[in-house]
Amino acid sequence: METIVEQREGKQDPALRSGQGRSDDGLPPMNTSGVWVRVAATVGAAVWAGMAVLARMGIARVGAIELLFLFAPLVIVPLGMELGRVIGGVGRLEELARRVQPLGAAMAVVAIWLPPGRKAGATALAWLGACLLMAGGGVVRVVGALWGNAGGGLSASRSPATHSSVSHSPQTRATLITLGVAQIDLAVGGAWLVASRLGMRPMGIQEPIGLLTAVHFHFAGFAAATIAAATLGLAERCGVYGWLKTVVLVVVGMPYVVAAGFVISPALKMGAAVLFSAGVAGLAIAVHGSGRRAEDGVARVLLQIAGTAVFAGMVLSAVYAIADFRGSDALTIPQMARTHGILNAFGFCLAGLLGWLVENSARRSSE
Repeated sequence: METIVEQREGKQDPALRSGQGRSDDGLPPMNTSGVWVRVAATVGAAVWAGMAVLARMGIARVGAIELLFLFAPLVIVPLGMELGRVIGGVGRLEELARRVQPLGAAMAVVAIWLPPGRKAGATALAWLGACLLMAGGGVVRVVGALWGNAGGGLSASRSPATHSSVSHSPQTRATLITLGVAQIDLAVGGAWLVASRLGMRPMGIQEPIGLLTAVHFHFAGFAAATIAAATLGLAERCGVYGWLKTVVLVVVGMPYVVAAGFVISPALKMGAAVLFSAGVAGLAIAVHGSGRRAEDGVARVLLQIAGTAVFAGMVLSAVYAIADFRGSDALTIPQMARTHGILNAFGFCLAGLLGWLVENSARRSSE
């Protein structure tokens, strides 16, 4: 993971090499050379692998769903933070979130290790704090994009390359809104983690549904929407996939409807899950096609793997939603965690985020 990103850093903007780039809080950005994401994601992957080994040996009482969740704060979120910086710039709240992310992720590991209760819930608040900072930046991003004027009148944002003020076209507005919603998803996922570790049963929802909701908003919410934003940006630049905006709207909106379905109506939950699966299947087509257009060879492979994996995972998701609605146990939650969960976390989210990071690094180098 470290080598893939590091070898493709290439030439940097002179302002970044000299340390002149600044985030909105006046402090030097943490990862102007990509060092932060390499360290955070690599260390996180090592910690996650260690947890998986301890769980396999029976030392850590951590199940498949808990391990699936931990892969998000330890690996997926730092990669998503970096991709968001690359395609949408960085603001003060996002920069603060990146600074506290390692501590928050470490506390998430401790919270999962501890039995549910006050100590575990209080420890999980550290991760929720990092998520809230990202969500605050997402709200600022969405409001700025919605209130901006078309044709260059959009509120200035920070350029991911030079951190100078630039204006965004109406097409870029959709990308920024998608990225902002992705950041907001983290706050929802973090809140459900705290509720799960406290042992709460909000609205009568039992475990493991509470923790699975946290998983849902970290992967199907934050990671999928961030990948969608990167894919939409390329589609707008190349003038392809004119239908992608509609698909992205489904991808960023349906996770909330699926979650609401757990409380309101099983039929709503099934319908939203099937529609979300169809939306992500459409995104899979665009991601796979973007892989064929990628300039970097490694990015081409990663993005095509991501497109293939998420398509297979969403077929399983749709089948599970229909089976659950009909009361069938053809697919159980543990089986979904071992199949759909792995395909989504590793095949789609990890490969997709890495693929877009590598591709954007190659494009910056060539420019």
